[in-house]
Amino acid sequence: MNTPASVPAGEVADLRGLVETVRRRLAAQAGDLTPHRVADALRASGMPVGDATVLAVHEEMRREAAGLGVLEPLLRLPGVTDVLVNGPGPVLLDRGDGLEETDVVLTSEESCRRLAQRLVASGGRRLDDAAPYADVRLPDGSRCHAVLAPLAHPGTAISLRVPRRGGLDLAELRAAGALTDDGWELVRRLVAARRAFVVSGGTGTGKTTLLAALLSEVDPGERLVVVEDAAELRPPHPRLVSLESRPANVEGAGAVPMRDLVRQALRMRPDRLVVGEVRDGAVVDLLAAMNTGHEGGCGTLHANTAGDVPARIEALAVSAGLDRLAVHSQLAAALDVVLHVVRDRSSGRRRLGEIAVLRRQDDGLVRTEAAVSFDAGGRTVRGAGLDDLRRLLGGTAP
Repeated sequence: MNTPASVPAGEVADLRGLVETVRRRLAAQAGDLTPHRVADALRASGMPVGDATVLAVHEEMRREAAGLGVLEPLLRLPGVTDVLVNGPGPVLLDRGDGLEETDVVLTSEESCRRLAQRLVASGGRRLDDAAPYADVRLPDGSRCHAVLAPLAHPGTAISLRVPRRGGLDLAELRAAGALTDDGWELVRRLVAARRAFVVSGGTGTGKTTLLAALLSEVDPGERLVVVEDAAELRPPHPRLVSLESRPANVEGAGAVPMRDLVRQALRMRPDRLVVGEVRDGAVVDLLAAMNTGHEGGCGTLHANTAGDVPARIEALAVSAGLDRLAVHSQLAAALDVVLHVVRDRSSGRRRLGEIAVLRRQDDGLVRTEAAVSFDAGGRTVRGAGLDDLRRLLGGTAP
């Protein structure tokens, strides 16, 4: 917990205990949260009532009662991408180098549940025993997912994905080690050549960060129409239009799914259609769009390896009603390149690990072929698909 430096250590050795004591006292009587009421509650409990203590307890309770509560200071730290609550105990955060334990502590399941319900409510949804999980976008742009206990163990789980303020461009990703010199050159040429691609990878590997940086390289004269489940892509592009899906309200009405928005985007004269994350039947419409003259389409996709991308797309499209051979036929004509991002286990660094091309086999099915891969030491390893990549980019490749 971020205790104010002006508070004597001995006087607030147990600030959390003081907050719980005052909360129980104030809950018995209606009224606004003021320093005066906090002081009265401390006196009635026989607690120390120094000015610093009163102000520290009041500020802590104010943060818990509004906005992001005790999590707010964490979301404002430079470079934070994720803030995680795993029930009572220390809150975790990720600044790109793996999970870190913070000094912000939630002391009880009640406080975790209360925080989760307030966050979800601020996003216009309900969280209770009848609806024990929710995924919402908060007013500040953060994405919040929460699951109540006992579904989540050891307690209520909260996951906050923090949008990067301003984003990174390709040069900054290169400087940070996410792109090697060869990788930087290749992805820039990929965008300029208007080739269709997906950025694949696991959760938290930096798919959205890389895609946003790539979109910032698109010619300013082109119109980008971005469709997302939760608005996270914010490339600094002058002609960007963003569409965001909407879940059903508490009455179960008003849902606007990604698939509907992809269809709407096709009517908006996009020079490039971007699907922030392909996760459902919207893949069918995306493949169809890429086969009807919409060059340079792109998106992100969860996959463990570049080789898993065709199977992942097949699973999504078949569940949406397309037969297997039709899926692969559309895929072969629509998608050119897979950019697969990884996260190094030892360092936690996110980086581009592989560029792969797609090939259709004699049986009609599509598979990926590595063109180039980049190891943890920054070395470029040429693969069997390199000639195909050179052809797609209209020239030589490393």
